[in-house]
Amino acid sequence: MGGWGGFLGVENGVVLAPMGPDISGPDLVAAVANAGGLGFLRAPPQDRVDLLRRMIARTRELTDKPFGVGIILAFPDEPILQAVLEEKVAFLHVSWGDFPKRKVDEVHRAGVQVVHQVGSVEDAIKAAVAGVDAIIAQGIEAGGHIMHQMGLMTLLPSVVDAVKSFKIPVIAAGGIVDARGYVACLALGAQGICMGTRFLATLESYAHPLYKQKILEASSGDTEYTNLYGRARWPGAYHRTLRTPFFETWKNKLAADANELNQPIIGQTTIFEWEEVVPRFSGKVPNLTTTGEVENMAMYAGTGVGQINEILPAAIVLRSIVEEAEAIIKHRLQGLVESQDSKVSHLHTMV
Repeated sequence: MGGWGGFLGVENGVVLAPMGPDISGPDLVAAVANAGGLGFLRAPPQDRVDLLRRMIARTRELTDKPFGVGIILAFPDEPILQAVLEEKVAFLHVSWGDFPKRKVDEVHRAGVQVVHQVGSVEDAIKAAVAGVDAIIAQGIEAGGHIMHQMGLMTLLPSVVDAVKSFKIPVIAAGGIVDARGYVACLALGAQGICMGTRFLATLESYAHPLYKQKILEASSGDTEYTNLYGRARWPGAYHRTLRTPFFETWKNKLAADANELNQPIIGQTTIFEWEEVVPRFSGKVPNLTTTGEVENMAMYAGTGVGQINEILPAAIVLRSIVEEAEAIIKHRLQGLVESQDSKVSHLHTMV
């Protein structure tokens, strides 16, 4: 079984994914950090460096614990990366691309640790060789954008085995929402878990109330891997979303070469202080400011939605998962081991 507890100086092995564009803001990140987890802000676009600095400052007002910033390597990121280093945030989360050794070394010189999210064994090995401090193995069960199509139960132990000699933590992501998922991932060799959907459904999340409600109403089969939303902004980026009535209507009707450009406007939103329109099939998820046809907008979610039943403070979510996981390991699993030992001993006696 994988390591129990925290890693890289963080108290608990629970990570908040950097949910975009602004769902995991300072309030949520600080709440997770104060409860002993590791939270990641989602970085704004590269031309909004001043905003990132204010987000970091605000998070530091709310917590004195370590936290991080997540950037997507598929988009230009150099100004944002430099701001992260100058601000000396504890962690940098990178995904959707290569982050070579020279970049890892640059980040390390600033005193920042690198967590690289991958979806394949090959990418995990490349990240480990580059010298990252931890790897997140993301299975296809995850909500939001997904790089590869391997299930977590196969991907996770494969990544653990592949990077074992590097002695860095492997964190599991994809469909995990409770203590049972946490323990299962520990059994497969992970040293922690990364959750997005479960933390989206918390009081501190910046998601729209209807989005949160749809998470609560969904059953385990109510998500789908698709490329319906945001095709123009992020071509080829498949994602997992809730199967809302709008999604069911359009998933097989939208032409392969169609996208959100030149579509009817279905709402308005303010993202990182900038007012924006929301066209049909946009990849923008509804936040607290969003108005219009919210029910017809993208609502990313992982396969674990069926086990999310209430909106709670992030600290309660995190602490209950850690405490329940510890109880499962100490009592249920230990009891199973003792029972098996007793049966084996009895068989030896009979022989």
